[in-house]
Amino acid sequence: MYEQKLRPRRMRISPAMRAMVRETSLSVKDFVYPLFVVPGENVREEIPSMPGCYHLSVDEAVKTAKKCWELGIPSVEVFGIPEYKDADGSSAWDMTSPVQRAIKAIKAEVPELMIVGDVCMCEYTDHGHCGHLEGHYVDNDKTLKLLQKVAVSQAQCGVDIIAPSDMMDGRVAAIREALDENGFQNVSIMSYAVKYASGYYGPFRDAADSAPAFGDRRQYQMDPANAHEAIKEVDLDIAEGADIIMVKPALAYLDIVRQVRDHIHHPVAVYNVSGEYAMVKAAAKNGWIDEKRIVMETLLSMKRAGADIIITYHAMDVARWLKEDANA
Repeated sequence: MYEQKLRPRRMRISPAMRAMVRETSLSVKDFVYPLFVVPGENVREEIPSMPGCYHLSVDEAVKTAKKCWELGIPSVEVFGIPEYKDADGSSAWDMTSPVQRAIKAIKAEVPELMIVGDVCMCEYTDHGHCGHLEGHYVDNDKTLKLLQKVAVSQAQCGVDIIAPSDMMDGRVAAIREALDENGFQNVSIMSYAVKYASGYYGPFRDAADSAPAFGDRRQYQMDPANAHEAIKEVDLDIAEGADIIMVKPALAYLDIVRQVRDHIHHPVAVYNVSGEYAMVKAAAKNGWIDEKRIVMETLLSMKRAGADIIITYHAMDVARWLKEDANA
């Protein structure tokens, strides 16, 4: 009879043993929770394609930010739907717009909570593209000047981290220059360095009212087929002054996350995007999956691939689950 001496199953024999040798773990400190701020007061309207996520007026956004802090979530990212839109998205740097007002209000109420400010133009332009248009072409260099205005306005409101998501060439350098010239040397930049032109963004466009009026964003967002290009984008953004590097989406691009993690020593963030979230919610609603188990496994895979920071709509649920498990 064959004498079995090599028994890896010994390391899986009990919950205590599995916990002892576990290589990767999730912490509530890993998460950033996105907020969608809209005009008005006492507004809390569920987003149809993203169950459990809401359009929030500034007062309601403050309440949600406080809940995040109480749950141990260290950061929120603020997106917004403005009161008006125009060709160049001037509401994006309007100090009376919902995003700027929300940043101020959250920082006043929960000063230790880190606030990430999304910097892009698609939510604010009347055409839904991420910058200044020349015909049907997004003019890269003219857009940089707009992004500088947005970044400085958010910094003036108290944002801790600027997160440019537009994918214009040179935007990190332009934003760093504008922040420094205006005395905001300590405001960090979390660059959406590797942002793919993905079908996983569909529900977000519902949440942020940011669908393009024509065409798509493939002329500036990355081709999903490309991996080497991701490393090039990362190197350029680090050279321009990025403090944190992001890969978006997360789940279908874990190979890219691992390549980026192995290539750099900067913190790596991932965005667990709206389509990933919506698919889990829909399957759970139909009873096809165990939502908690799937969510925890999915986020764990992102950590295992090398992410230090996870922007996720699941953050508040996971924070509660982690607390429940700790108290069990």
